[in-house]
Formats: sequence, structure tokens, C-alpha cells
Amino acid sequence: MITLEDLKPAEGSVKKSKRVGRGRSSGHGKTSCRGHNGEGQRSGRTAKRGFEGGQMPAFRRLPKLKGFNNIHALNVAEINVGTLEKLDVKEVDLKYLKENKLAHSSSEILRVLGNGEIKKAITVKAAYVTESAKEKIEKAGGKVELV
Repeated sequence: MITLEDLKPAEGSVKKSKRVGRGRSSGHGKTSCRGHNGEGQRSGRTAKRGFEGGQMPAFRRLPKLKGFNNIHALNVAEINVGTLEKLDVKEVDLKYLKENKLAHSSSEILRVLGNGEIKKAITVKAAYVTESAKEKIEKAGGKVELV
């Protein structure tokens, strides 16, 4: 049975505080582990963030880069409904657009946007289709397939 007297902190979890300024023999005497002179030795020391003792700080040595590159971003090919109208095919997908240089070869997904008008029936296979684009394609007698 465990009683209150038996309770103690885990081994190594409690550390004795450093007693400074208690004579030479303690190993923490004289300067009390603060070194000789300078800002760090004074009480109430506050060196500003990033201060490197007068050396040009890292945040000023490094170039000022704008933004970042998202390594998970997908290369998206976008095509408008108005452009689909000009194509002379019954079915459009990313592969077709790449082959005919209407999309970049590195494109990974196809996105269809609703800008322009379409009057012929066409089947579109895309990863994303806006509401207006879907409405226009289906109104013209076409079909939208999400892949």
C-alpha cells in the first residue's frame, strides 16, 4: 500500500537550483556565473531578439526572399467554356489538351471555368468544373464527368 510518505518525484525530474555568489569554493562565486563586465553581467539584462553582440545579425545577412514554394501544389490546367466551343472534338480531357498543346505538359489536373458560351454537345472529363461551366455544357447537350 502507498502512503503519502512514499510519494516522491521521478528520478532525475527535480534538479537543485544553482546557488550563486556563495564564495569561491562553491564554484559559482565572485561573478556568479555571469562573466566579466558587459550587458550580460548587469541586472535586468535585456538584449533584443536576434542580437549577436554587434555582429551583423542573421536576419540581416540573409537575402530577403519573397513567399515560398508549396511542394504539394498541383499543376493545374485551366480551360474556359468559350475555348471548348472552338475545339472540333466530341470529348475533351487533360490528355487531349496536352497533346494539342492547349495545356502545359507538366499539368496534373484539369479545371474547367465558365467564361464564354458553348453551343455544341461535348463530353468533358475534368477534376474540377465550376457551377456555371457545368450548367452551360449540359444546357448545350453535353456531359460533365469528374475524374
